[in-house]
Amino acid sequence: MGRPPRRQEEIEHEGHPGHEDCFGHSLAEIASTCVAIVASVFISLSLFLVSLCLVVKTSAAYDRIGVGYTATRRPDPRIAAQIEAALSGCASVVNVGAGSGSYEPTDRRVVAVELAATMIAQRPPHAAPCLRGRAEALPLRDGACDAALSILSLHHWSDWRAGLAEMRRVGGRVVLLTFDPQWADRFWFTRDYLPEGIAADVAAWPTLEETVAAPPGAAVHVVPIPRDCFDGFYCAYWARPAAYLDADVRRGMSIFARVADAAVARAVAQLRDDLASGAWQARYPDLQTTAARDLGYRLVVA
Repeated sequence: MGRPPRRQEEIEHEGHPGHEDCFGHSLAEIASTCVAIVASVFISLSLFLVSLCLVVKTSAAYDRIGVGYTATRRPDPRIAAQIEAALSGCASVVNVGAGSGSYEPTDRRVVAVELAATMIAQRPPHAAPCLRGRAEALPLRDGACDAALSILSLHHWSDWRAGLAEMRRVGGRVVLLTFDPQWADRFWFTRDYLPEGIAADVAAWPTLEETVAAPPGAAVHVVPIPRDCFDGFYCAYWARPAAYLDADVRRGMSIFARVADAAVARAVAQLRDDLASGAWQARYPDLQTTAARDLGYRLVVA
């Protein structure tokens, strides 16, 4: 006698034992794996988009405030001398966050890395070759240069610790001109006219202690700012208050882009009135005779 025909449900059950595929994986395992893959892709894409947004934000910020940067931002020879001394013995240098090229050595091999197109466009024809990139992912091999240099750029990086690690990776020596935000309330313009700048500086700059802890064995040098400083960064005009009334001068100082326009307008108006009335001169008599001041700028060498 022949074998009795099987029921349809038996055939279906045989074709899908335990709801498994041809490799013995259950549908639950397959579904779990797919969910894990999708989640991993989503997280990776999210991190990429966050990183991209930070890059675009940083680039866009300097593409906006960097217009006409070279009109007021020029190397000061006294500050340059300290930087040159810190680079002594280094035949090759990468300048990170290089901007328009201020303080780049001219007597050794230099490569610049800058993100903002506006800043790159303002580099002079004789400047070192410039790669477009960011501090957190320098487009250079390990040990590419004898030293990695950065001039007042740290507060523009999306991740300053990663940037310092990259400087250490590509350069044997790290030379960093930075600002200690613990000094933010000691500058007369910030303290007495633009107190909103204190929080802006604290938020933007890592403390000196944090900065020094990142590159091991760092030495710290005070960088006095002369009263006639050539380089128009924020505190450079400490003895020339009328400069802060000039919108072109302020445009070269990123702090004014980090503080509300209304606060800046109030500070400028108050300073203008105080200069006209003589109140500023009466309040700060010592500033009119001092040759140079410590305003919190530091040269970190590691």
